[in-house]
Amino acid sequence: MAVIHQTVLTPTKLELLASWLPTRPWYRGGAGEPDLAKAGGFRLDDPQGEVGIEFLVVTDASGAESAAYLVPLTYRGVPLDGAEHALVGTMEHGVLGRRWAYDGCHDPVLVAQLLALIEGRAQAQDQNASDTPDRGIVRACTHEVPLAAEDFGTAEDSRDGTELSGPHGAVLRLHRLLRSAPEGVPPVPSGEAAGHVSGAWLPPDGTRTRGLFALLHTDRRS
Repeated sequence: MAVIHQTVLTPTKLELLASWLPTRPWYRGGAGEPDLAKAGGFRLDDPQGEVGIEFLVVTDASGAESAAYLVPLTYRGVPLDGAEHALVGTMEHGVLGRRWAYDGCHDPVLVAQLLALIEGRAQAQDQNASDTPDRGIVRACTHEVPLAAEDFGTAEDSRDGTELSGPHGAVLRLHRLLRSAPEGVPPVPSGEAAGHVSGAWLPPDGTRTRGLFALLHTDRRS
């Protein structure tokens, strides 16, 4: 299990994201600097204990309407070879020293653990406490053959989110701009998805909401 250190990060995660988010095609903020707040998320454990994995939800109040974004991040003690394009920035960690923060959709460790979560082989962990499962993260999966991260191609951003193509038409999609499910209605895929992950976040109005974070399709026609 990953250990969560209560320490100082310089710059903070939100400070890093303030300059990185506006460069993304799925960003919907205003022309000025983002007005970011942490709104939720969860962690996953790296089986090797080397890479920090966090799915961070942030809200941005800079646009005409507040928006919520899913930002999967990985934290490494050394640079990830060949991933310069996915570097969000570097931080100084009060305990661990320099950390390289990456857009986790381009990090094979995060992709592998996200697939494991969808397939029920990994447990979501609390974002702020060590050795504490996050029971608020809901996953479901109907296919029985485990998928491997190395079988998925490079992550591709679009205006709607991020997509990784896998074997035999499989597609792993991450919702970057989050949408709230109707009140009282569980967030479930509208199509024939083979698996999904959903979770909750707290918008600026303080009304806790839920929505889909990721979808797994095993056939592009679904």
